Amino acid sequence: MKMDVLRRSSVFAAEVMEVFDRTPTDKELVSQAKVLCRDFIHSRLIRAGIGWNKPEHSVPVPGGKLAEVSNILLRLGDELEYIRPNLYRNVARQLNISLHSETVVTDAFLAVATQIFSSGITWGKIVSLYAVAAGLAVDCVRHAQPAMVHTIVDCLGEFVRKTLVTWMKRRGGWSDITKCVVNTDPNLRSHWLVAAICSFGHFLKAIFFVLLPER
Repeated sequence: MKMDVLRRSSVFAAEVMEVFDRTPTDKELVSQAKVLCRDFIHSRLIRAGIGWNKPEHSVPVPGGKLAEVSNILLRLGDELEYIRPNLYRNVARQLNISLHSETVVTDAFLAVATQIFSSGITWGKIVSLYAVAAGLAVDCVRHAQPAMVHTIVDCLGEFVRKTLVTWMKRRGGWSDITKCVVNTDPNLRSHWLVAAICSFGHFLKAIFFVLLPER
């Protein structure tokens, strides 16, 4: 399956990388969030064995500090998904939503995102948000809705703009996530994971009530 939705220009990627050399603006943090989201989704599609035939352009790999952030984000995602693998698979089925409606997908994703951060912001929760976005994107591609990946990436970017940028700017931007410790032993649990797991464990119950139609 051809994945045009994951293409982006190398020029745009270069512009995003440059802002790591100074304090990023809100707009730049959002742009970085979306680039990182595309990379995270691409990684999970590859892992799920979902590819495309002879793409005209390959997906560029970020360089410099952005590449380091992307690598750390993916590795932290691996840790989180190792502990709670079923939580981040078949997300659409767990939420009992249709993937044919952009409104339904965005409303569901935003409701889950709101639940994750209902008790505060941590890097662990941000990793959890990316894992949800990727899981939902994999579902969309599997159900012949690859264009919905754009919607998920844009939705995540908008949530970052409204909810996370102030917190991230106080920490100097995305590069602060590189301070998180990545375990080499999968049997160990990193301290950063605790808040993510505790806050996200009950999201399905919460989302059930959010998505109930009015009667």
